[in-house]
Amino acid sequence: MYTLRFDMRAPSAGAPRSELYRCALDMAAWGDSHACSGLILHEHHNSADGYLPSPVTLAAAFAARTEVASILISLIVLPLYHPIRLAEEMCVLDHLSKGRVSYIGGIGYRPVEYEMYGLDYHRRGSIAERHLALLLRAKTGLAFEYEGRRIQITPGPYTPGGPKMAWGGGSEAAARRAGRYGLDFVSFRSSEKLRIAFNEERQAHGHEPGTGGFPGIDRPGTVFVAEDLDRAWEEIGPYLLYDVRSNAEWNQGTRGTSSLSFARTIDELRKENGTHRIMTVEEAIDHGRAHGTLGLHPLVGGLPPDIAWRYLRNVVDKVGPALGISKLN
Repeated sequence: MYTLRFDMRAPSAGAPRSELYRCALDMAAWGDSHACSGLILHEHHNSADGYLPSPVTLAAAFAARTEVASILISLIVLPLYHPIRLAEEMCVLDHLSKGRVSYIGGIGYRPVEYEMYGLDYHRRGSIAERHLALLLRAKTGLAFEYEGRRIQITPGPYTPGGPKMAWGGGSEAAARRAGRYGLDFVSFRSSEKLRIAFNEERQAHGHEPGTGGFPGIDRPGTVFVAEDLDRAWEEIGPYLLYDVRSNAEWNQGTRGTSSLSFARTIDELRKENGTHRIMTVEEAIDHGRAHGTLGLHPLVGGLPPDIAWRYLRNVVDKVGPALGISKLN
């Protein structure tokens, strides 16, 4: 099994932005008929390379082009949204996708995004707390009173109780927020301290044990499969390095977080063999058997579609027979 992740970065050295968006839709549809288990979208704002600012819109387009694959928005920067408006969009999308879209909420980490929205970055935790409490009630479609106002989302959701939502982050506050509201927690780092905080808060608020995801920092999140590694690194390496360096610039001083690399050259990134990897067919088969999935990022760094398609098809054509990946329709 494999997932397809899209952040829609389109630096000047990559393919044109409109071409990347059209390709993302085509890849989503292709993956849906070739055993892709999930489509993953991310969110950021005020990024020079156009990092996806509106994941709900793209998720709706994916839902219209697919039938089976789940769609995950990971993560949605909740303080930047009006929770009632977001609940309405979530419920409409829930019907459009027949319950296939889920969400991981979070507070983000870039002050410039809050500045653009006119919000106090240092109050993002308290804003998230207020928005989350309201969103979780609103997305159920049930009527309730809030600050003297009657609120009810119409239409109500397709999924009983509303679309599934988890909480993500790398801090104890994030872990406790997830536990307090009875949400699953997706951590950005492997931490026993966060695991304990999450479980303590769930128990303290009367929730049953929940699911916490605590990935290892060396688990690759951007994978390509190639028959000729040297050629692949020459062809894809610049785009992988762009992604790495862009993320590192936003996370200076951060360590121990999954998906982050601080490699400075393509050679360093290749030797690191960490978050961004180009695997041989045999390595991909072994990884898939060991971990159950391959995390693909086919348009990383604005990679031109004609190149991206060749490597994406390797997963089904070369790795698929060994892992049970095949065309569904």
